[in-house]
Amino acid sequence: MPDTRTRGRAGSIATHAVLSLGALVMVFPFLWQLLTALKTLAETSRVPPTFLPDDWDPASFDKVFTALPFRDMLTNSLLNTVGRTLGQLVFCSLAAYAFARLRFRGRNALFALFLSVLMVPSSLLVLPQYDIIQALGLLNSAPALFLPGMFSAFGTFMLRQFFLTLPAELEEAARIDGAGPFRIFWSIMLPLIRPALAALAVITAMWSWNDLLWPLVVNTDPSTMPISAGLTSLEGQFETNYPIMMAGSLIASLPMLLVYVFLQRYFVQSVALSGSKS
Repeated sequence: MPDTRTRGRAGSIATHAVLSLGALVMVFPFLWQLLTALKTLAETSRVPPTFLPDDWDPASFDKVFTALPFRDMLTNSLLNTVGRTLGQLVFCSLAAYAFARLRFRGRNALFALFLSVLMVPSSLLVLPQYDIIQALGLLNSAPALFLPGMFSAFGTFMLRQFFLTLPAELEEAARIDGAGPFRIFWSIMLPLIRPALAALAVITAMWSWNDLLWPLVVNTDPSTMPISAGLTSLEGQFETNYPIMMAGSLIASLPMLLVYVFLQRYFVQSVALSGSKS
């Protein structure tokens, strides 16, 4: 009996040690960002690099708002993220419900064609999407950032799999009560896949907030750039102000941390449900 308890205690200690090491690896980049933002420019150029700053200087957090139109960029990032996320939640859920629950000719062939978009590299779509945005006269505007990202084959596939797990008896009971397809979708089916919607919202929000290539292509005016593209302008040809860059990137990462903190329960629940149902 004591040997069993000893082995159990040793296993628990080993598990916590591995988890603590993993947590340290995950937190270290944020810690390095913070410490670099509190250093002077001369300290960040030292070889070998120093971990703790000699002179704790928080001025970089003020300078980032003067080096860039930081508030405008944060607003653009917010509009881009909200626009893409809401668009994908609406359009992907409607398409996923149609592919999962409605019966129409050619449904499987159309869905296979729809999924083929996942095999096309996103970089190949930049030029045609740019031509469309230019023809609409939307260059250097907020809609140019989020309009092409409001549709997602991945999001449609993900939500379709959750719709397929719902029992057909729910729809049959609703039809008997006189509910139409949209009423069934909105009032019965959609609330049952809230964990999947939250997971898609987290994935889309993180992808939208960190997107770099598309904003650099369509919005060249700094006041219309999101923060992900704006921070790249701090990298000079001969010198980069790392304290200001780290301060800006640290501030820019906080909204996504808050999004995950508030939605992590639904995100974990969606993962658990997807692993328990076939």
